[in-house]
Amino acid sequence: MVPVVAILILIDSKGPVFFVQRRIGRNGRIFSCLKFRTMIVNDEAHEKQAEENDYRITKLGKLLRETNIDEFPQFINILIGDMSIIGPRPHMLSDCTRFSFVIPSYQFRTLVRPGITGLAQVKGHHGPTLNYESIFMRYHWDAEYVRHAGFWLDLKILFRTFLHGLSKLVSLAGFYLTSKKRLKNELT
Repeated sequence: MVPVVAILILIDSKGPVFFVQRRIGRNGRIFSCLKFRTMIVNDEAHEKQAEENDYRITKLGKLLRETNIDEFPQFINILIGDMSIIGPRPHMLSDCTRFSFVIPSYQFRTLVRPGITGLAQVKGHHGPTLNYESIFMRYHWDAEYVRHAGFWLDLKILFRTFLHGLSKLVSLAGFYLTSKKRLKNELT
């Protein structure tokens, strides 16, 4: 899978296959988080979150983000001990600084290793943080995870992540088949 995605990224836009970003890990330790590159190379990548319909996101990048395939290289972060499969998502340095001004106890969420997926994500809090409420709700669920982390909670989060991913793939497949059928009907 990695070689195929890598080739598609190189065909889709200029730049490296991987995007490496400094993020905050367990106990506030900074680490290099790996992702497949989903944006054009740009000067704002380490300071500005991606927005809906962001001009920086490539066509392939949009698909990689929708299917969460862009997160796959983070399994390397797991192998070297920077991340876990389950835990609060690691944020870029500028977001951690900004969020700490909004929520004074924000660093509490770093008492556990960050994860590829977490309680906030399965509760529907992912994507851009547009306002205080979106920052607070993410923090709320991340803090809940820190307080109650354990095998059974991790299993529930993993199961819900799997179901969410499966529903996204089914939805994308349905969209593809419908579009293909519509195009075929228009051509005949």
